[in-house]
Amino acid sequence: MRIELTGKTALVTGGSGGLGRTIVKRLASCGADVAIHYHSDEKSALSVRDEIREKYGVKSEIFQADITDWESVKKLRMEIEESELSMPELLVPNAVIQYEFKPLLETEDEHFYSQFESCVMQTVHLSREFIPYMKEKRYGRIVVINTECSYLCEPTFSAYVAGKRGLDGVVRVLAKEVGEYGITVNQVAPGWTITDKERETGVNPAPEYVQTVPLKRRGTDEDIANMVVLFLSEYTSFTTGAYIPVTGGRVMPGI
Repeated sequence: MRIELTGKTALVTGGSGGLGRTIVKRLASCGADVAIHYHSDEKSALSVRDEIREKYGVKSEIFQADITDWESVKKLRMEIEESELSMPELLVPNAVIQYEFKPLLETEDEHFYSQFESCVMQTVHLSREFIPYMKEKRYGRIVVINTECSYLCEPTFSAYVAGKRGLDGVVRVLAKEVGEYGITVNQVAPGWTITDKERETGVNPAPEYVQTVPLKRRGTDEDIANMVVLFLSEYTSFTTGAYIPVTGGRVMPGI
């Protein structure tokens, strides 16, 4: 089974980061043109852009934006419109603000706000700017990156879980609102994922974590990217509103 995305354009936020860059590469390998969003690491964004242009021959451009700010996301949309890329019908909200995990009583207010802004409001801003185009075309695929943490609610993750749980609610409502326009909205929820950054600095074997995973290993960025691309393809055209863990069985949502 080959996933074919030639002729389509994707926007990946946080596309220069560990997981984002792998999603970008996987999309390009399927023939999609890619708009790569970044916040501050222009060098990494350029590196990914140049790599997929050379290796896969797709169109790709980089775009800087603060995804927590609606005006900045408006500017992102206008810059894509003015570029050589088509407007994206494939959208992957992946970016998130990083912070130090601490017990709830020690977590500063700013981190709760940052997680709400980078999880919930990012998706709201992107939806406002790009879904009207998808509605007009009567076609769109949105895959939001959530996390196993939103299901497990483990200690020290309170702000992160709050943001991602809020995101889950927004995404489920959105799926019901836009379904009639041929737009699907789904979530992929990674576990503790190995990315290139960790490969370069040394992969943590994490035996205590792995012991809680039925498949007895940590997931990789490729595992996540494969699921994202599957949801962006026609093979899942009748699936929307789903929360799919890619956790090796560590998370098994009930029915």
